[in-house]
Amino acid sequence: MRVKKSPTAATRRGFLASAAAMAAVSVLPAGAFARGSAAAEDASLEERLANDPRRPQFHLLPAKNWMNDPNGPIYFNGKYHMFFQYNPLAAVWGDMSWNHAVSPDMLHWTHLPVALTPTPVTENPDSPDSFGVFSGSALRVERRVYQVYTGTRMSSHELATIRDGADNIQESQCLAYSDDPMLVKWTKLPRPIIPLPPPELKITGFRDPSAWKQGEWYYMTVGSGEAGVGGCVLLYRSKKVEDAGSWEYMHKLTSGEWNGKKTPNPCDDGEMWECPDFFALDGGHVLIYSTLGKVIWESGKLDTATMKFEKQKTGELDLGAFYAPKTQLDAQGRRILWGWIQEKRSDAEMKAAGWSGMMSLPRVLNLDKDGTLRVRTLPQATALRAGVAQTAEAYTGAAKTLAGASGEVLCSGVKGKSYEFSLAHEDTEILRVSYSGEKHSFLTDGKEIAIEPGDLPTLHAYIDGSVVELIAGERIGYTKRFYYPGETAPDVRASANGDAVKLNAWKISAISPNRLTTPARNV
Repeated sequence: MRVKKSPTAATRRGFLASAAAMAAVSVLPAGAFARGSAAAEDASLEERLANDPRRPQFHLLPAKNWMNDPNGPIYFNGKYHMFFQYNPLAAVWGDMSWNHAVSPDMLHWTHLPVALTPTPVTENPDSPDSFGVFSGSALRVERRVYQVYTGTRMSSHELATIRDGADNIQESQCLAYSDDPMLVKWTKLPRPIIPLPPPELKITGFRDPSAWKQGEWYYMTVGSGEAGVGGCVLLYRSKKVEDAGSWEYMHKLTSGEWNGKKTPNPCDDGEMWECPDFFALDGGHVLIYSTLGKVIWESGKLDTATMKFEKQKTGELDLGAFYAPKTQLDAQGRRILWGWIQEKRSDAEMKAAGWSGMMSLPRVLNLDKDGTLRVRTLPQATALRAGVAQTAEAYTGAAKTLAGASGEVLCSGVKGKSYEFSLAHEDTEILRVSYSGEKHSFLTDGKEIAIEPGDLPTLHAYIDGSVVELIAGERIGYTKRFYYPGETAPDVRASANGDAVKLNAWKISAISPNRLTTPARNV
């Protein structure tokens, strides 16, 4: 859950004050946010979106408006379900709901109705999510799927867990469940399952739950922080998922140190960790969390007797516009990582565009024996390729052109032999990455990316409309946004210079004919 501060704070306050607008969002059938005269406006917007060259062709995003964090991804009944933070009313942050899409392969998506919306106080005076339905995670128990999520409401200063100088917002951990085979119909519990944070901690936030079963217990982590101390992950347990009175606070699963540089948002200075995700992987355990504008991974061991996590290694997941990630298991039992790819443009520009944000392509996570995280593109993503590879060896220099800012590039180097890789459109450079054979590391934007001695110095990139997703050496991502004027997408030129480096490039098939992912449908 990314709680935006000013200038969007006014939007958030206006959302709560407008009970009538909230009630409309909550009671309308999913997909029915525009009726009557708005239909013409929607048709105009749809045409504009379908012709926006900056709008991706093979990334998941809603048909229109704002999206952010991935929420509760799950493989269920032979399909992949993705839920994500969504504003059904505008292309900027606000009116937080959960949107829903389904896929057979994590690559081709179909929109489903909006899954969760705020419950207005007119419907439930004690509604725990009247201010918004924020990030969370899926938990399957037999044929039922639960979503634990953070509900927010305006509250007193004493009960507030977010105090931004204008609002007093109370966060609590809530639960919804579905017995529907397509996970379209959801029932919310009217009361939070964890209404308040531990009273002994002066917390800086309380959100983004993640649940799993271990032995006879259900466990849940919640992102938090302690004022003046630093970010942390709180651990709870219960023997019953739905019993609001049975979830007990245990202790901090792990914690960090604050940098002492106070900012309006404690997530920006490390005094709060949000969107934690904790899971077993290849004989160890991994914790992922977002803070300081970055996504951090930690690997180590979980003491199952004390339920304390001992960190052994750490690093960043992505160097760029990638935040609030979430993982899931796929049909093969692999750990799949998703992240929110942010815009790098103003609210006014997003409103004018009519859309904002997208989901990353799926990435596969593994742990090496020494606890170092490995990140790969999904092997099945080759299904998006259209045609055979354009291949060139760059002993003195080679380049490939990706028409319409869309394609896949694989740059394969040789250990110990330096090379340089770049992407550009016309005379504008998008990114540049250098591999040092002497250091066996990459350098980009002044940041050095160390890779392991046995790693191959490869760069794997997907270019889609206005985004580049690059993975360096199967160790770290670098997600970069790029924008350009006009109504035509420029060709992107991929170049490699150095000894014994090979450059492969493929065209990529769009997953819809009109840049709207896929049309919404009734199920």
